Amino acid sequence: MSSRETARRRRTPFAILGALTLTLSTLTAPASAEPDLPADGKGLSEAQLESRAEGATGLPGVDEISRSRNMVPVAHLDKQAPLSSTQTDIAFQDNYAFVGNYDGFVIYDIRNPKKPTIKSQVLCPGSQNDISVYGNLLFLSTDSSRSDNSCSSVSQSATIKESWEGIKVFDISDKKAPKYVAAVETACGSHTHTLVPGKNKKDVYLYVSSYSPNATFPDCQPPHDKISIVKVPVKNPAAASLLKAPVLFPDGGNAGTPGTIETGYTSATSGCHDITVYPQLDLAAGACMGDGVLWDITDRENLVEINRVQDDKHFAFWHSATFNNSGTKVVFTDELGGGGAATCNEKIGPNRGANGIYDIVGKGKNRKLEFKSYYKIPRMQGDTENCVAHNGSLIPVPGKDIMVQSWYQGGVSVWDFTNSAKPREIGFFERGPMPNGAGGGTWSTYWYNGYIYSSEMGRGFDVIDMRDPRTFVAKLFRTDELNVQTQGNFYRG
Repeated sequence: MSSRETARRRRTPFAILGALTLTLSTLTAPASAEPDLPADGKGLSEAQLESRAEGATGLPGVDEISRSRNMVPVAHLDKQAPLSSTQTDIAFQDNYAFVGNYDGFVIYDIRNPKKPTIKSQVLCPGSQNDISVYGNLLFLSTDSSRSDNSCSSVSQSATIKESWEGIKVFDISDKKAPKYVAAVETACGSHTHTLVPGKNKKDVYLYVSSYSPNATFPDCQPPHDKISIVKVPVKNPAAASLLKAPVLFPDGGNAGTPGTIETGYTSATSGCHDITVYPQLDLAAGACMGDGVLWDITDRENLVEINRVQDDKHFAFWHSATFNNSGTKVVFTDELGGGGAATCNEKIGPNRGANGIYDIVGKGKNRKLEFKSYYKIPRMQGDTENCVAHNGSLIPVPGKDIMVQSWYQGGVSVWDFTNSAKPREIGFFERGPMPNGAGGGTWSTYWYNGYIYSSEMGRGFDVIDMRDPRTFVAKLFRTDELNVQTQGNFYRG
């Protein structure tokens, strides 16, 4: 296995982990009620902890932090010019966090997580600028029609054939001065992309997800039941090219059902929003608008469908996917309202705009996705707060399935789905409503080398220390590189 495949892990032996004895502690009372827990998380019993979690209620005011005791903010950096637009996804490598922005991307130095600094900023407009890294390469998604593929391009209608959308490739060997080296145009642009290391260790693939075709767009024609696969030679990234654009839904996928946010609806499938891969297991999980899909990617250039599921009653838009560490479960998210609506309220309820937890049952080509339960944050949000399930990652706790996740203005939630049928929140952090009822909140929240990092769309970059005996062992795990949509086993090669 390549030293950089999946997360380029430096593993902590199970023997060492098993030898640790952890004392359960108090965790989740409101921050204003009691002092923070110590860094080792020692305190009361788990029973006391859970009762305090259930009692943490109430709506914070504008810009007012509300959190559980075990979620301690240790750093925040506001956005800085010239990248004044929406911050998006995060990738990690060594002591750096790479954060996308509709105006380009930022490289944060996180050598000291409590005092992060900006190493460099690259101005290169083109939403959403979804981001991943691999060795000395950085990949950036452009999903807005531009006049050309340069970083000085301007917005231009997709009805014009010469307009450009797709993947950009940068050399980041010098973190102070990244260099733009290549661009690959893809049909309907690149809303998100997923990095897939090649088995030959010479190439890396990008599964490019895009959607919403239009008959008036020359380069984005319906039905668009496909993804694009870009192949990048690692030693010659300038030769990156579009390998193929396979049709993954020859039957058209989910036809969709009409409705509203309040009454419910299902998006028709016309491509995918996001794909997560588990290269060690040759698996991929696709969140594809109206469909959730499990694929075999033994042949990286040819995805083979294993199973497909739909949930027209509760899921409006299949948005993203996360495997558990053993690859026996998939958490799919439903982005009801597209991320711009207030759906974390009593009107919408607990089973829409939520996560759907699926067990993978059976073997080989007979594997199935079996629905087990929904998870949604248990705290009601205000009617001005856009809130819905969004991007998150696993926390590396052996033998447990624990995830940290963004919920836009619903903030950050840490939740345990070890029991697929009974998920529960064990920690939270949120900043309260944006001023003047504006949209915003946290786009992506990921665990990396002992800390939680959050990309706030409007406010900037947060670092949180989770002080909890249930996750303390994860602080011992280290990795050299993390692209959350490229999963690997934390503790085994």
